[in-house]
Amino acid sequence: MRIAIFAETPPELNFEFLEPYTKFFIQIPIQNTFSPSANVFFAGVIIYIQAILFNRVVNNHNLLNKPGFLPALMYITGASLFMPFLVLSPTLICNFLLIWMMDKFLKIGKSSNAIMIMFDIGMIIAIGTLIYFPFIVMLVMIWLALLLYRSFNWREWISGLVGFLTIFFFVAVYYYWNDSLSMFYKIWLPLANKFPSVFKIQYNDYLVLVPVVVMMVLAILQLRENFFRSFISTRKAFQMLFFMFLISIVSFYTKPDFNLYHFLLCVPPGAVLLAYYYSNAKKRWFYESLFLILVFAIQCFLFNVF
Repeated sequence: MRIAIFAETPPELNFEFLEPYTKFFIQIPIQNTFSPSANVFFAGVIIYIQAILFNRVVNNHNLLNKPGFLPALMYITGASLFMPFLVLSPTLICNFLLIWMMDKFLKIGKSSNAIMIMFDIGMIIAIGTLIYFPFIVMLVMIWLALLLYRSFNWREWISGLVGFLTIFFFVAVYYYWNDSLSMFYKIWLPLANKFPSVFKIQYNDYLVLVPVVVMMVLAILQLRENFFRSFISTRKAFQMLFFMFLISIVSFYTKPDFNLYHFLLCVPPGAVLLAYYYSNAKKRWFYESLFLILVFAIQCFLFNVF
């Protein structure tokens, strides 16, 4: 899946690991540490590790009919859609946190008390926000997950927010000690950005998404067909993952200069939906052909055949 970028490695690749407001108190000078080839290589290693962790989470929570490596296959395929997905990026690092969050969200329904789980998730979101600001929108998932899994408990509803604010309380203290509290307020200004009404899209670059959209539609239809025959926990899990997928998409509005690698955040929840379709599909010749078309389309667009 990475042959194209190894065949035509860009002459220079910069890796911005942290947001500017985080660099104020954490200095990690790795922007130009890796050569382009090393950048691509380590990105591939990270994707592989994430795929194994992601596969384990899906299998541990019995989201599919039977355990296997199908979720990992869908994850690696989804993480190879576009050239910016194939290099080191903040969203690539944040996907470790997103997979960790998925595991914790899926434990909510099995826990008698979700206060500590939600507190942990709030802290995870705060850490992700220090790396990549749009990750803050995942706070919405805290309350959506509680609506799906739990009856109302005000302690659980605020515990996630308290966990998030705990991290940023210490950030604010550091800014205060350095007489830069006004800079701390500027961190939150992107939340007031207007959602764009006009999108500049080069359609040729996104034709590779056509087979993905077809698969997603088929997955939703398959899920709808089996919805009331599934366990309640499985239904809620897929509803939660669907909302996570949508939030990952719309969160780009908080970063006006966002890069295409932003949508790497959609890969974990999207890969579960695709894996569900392939684990339940009946016509083998059709779904295998569809997968081969997707792989072929990815390679063609990465090599700029069209």
